[in-house]
Amino acid sequence: MTIETFEERPRSLLARLRGLAVYTVFLGPFLFLVTTYFFLPVVLTTALSFTGMDSKMQWEFVGLENFRRLFADPIIPKIARNTLIYVVSTCLFNVLFGFFLALLTTYFVERENVGLVFRSIWLLPRMTPPVIYVLMWQWFVSPTDVGLINQIRSLLGYPPQAWLARHPMPIVILVNGVIGASFGMIVFSAAIKSIPIDLIRAARVDGASDLAIVRRLIIPLLKWPIMFLTIWQTLSLLASYDYILLLTDGGPFYKSEVWALNAYHRAFSSLQFGYGASIALILVIVGVTLTLIMLRLFGFERMMEPTKVGT
Repeated sequence: MTIETFEERPRSLLARLRGLAVYTVFLGPFLFLVTTYFFLPVVLTTALSFTGMDSKMQWEFVGLENFRRLFADPIIPKIARNTLIYVVSTCLFNVLFGFFLALLTTYFVERENVGLVFRSIWLLPRMTPPVIYVLMWQWFVSPTDVGLINQIRSLLGYPPQAWLARHPMPIVILVNGVIGASFGMIVFSAAIKSIPIDLIRAARVDGASDLAIVRRLIIPLLKWPIMFLTIWQTLSLLASYDYILLLTDGGPFYKSEVWALNAYHRAFSSLQFGYGASIALILVIVGVTLTLIMLRLFGFERMMEPTKVGT
């Protein structure tokens, strides 16, 4: 049994204060940023969703009226369906195509310089300002003879088509997918590069084909990046609307209107801030719920357990 002496008490208290100061210095900026830019907007959105604030900017409490109006809105089921198609399709495109690009430039292309040039080219859309990027796509799918796709069709003897009016959602998914795939490519490329080359060489010596190495070695070792990208892209796509706003503004006739864009339209176009906040709050709840479900599906707790050597 250890007896704490009188001389040791001030030293122990001093150590605790020093530890508290270290935590404050290192975690203080993080806690400040998280509180200011994550928790505070959610609190304000929640409070605003129970008000009827409009252009008069008055905090008039209306209880659950905004939510009753939301679930009775005939446009909401169509927007929810658009959001589901947009998020699932674009997330799959981003993760799968990003993994394919990373695999192509880091595993199958052995010359690093060639892979680096290829990855840099795919990063150009992400480095391009959104307005310029969307203008290029509008030229691609222009309904006139000036559009790139219609020019190719005219060479083959086909008439021009109004691609954006007839197929707005597939084009929106493609526009966002190319941007997101470049991010996935960078994350997966770094993860594949971190795999010890001796493991891949040993598999080849054992007679494993490239497909077997990818399926049995690379993919199992990329479970963390796959989980991160899937959750990150899902949450980003749920809240994203900037490229849709620039390309179609949700049209025609709500065919490409997603949940986040609808919240923006209600709040800043119709100046119905309280109703727009209630739509945004539903998005926050859906995002948190989906995150917990995906962490469960990916086995997050099992992945956090320390690796047992020899098992």
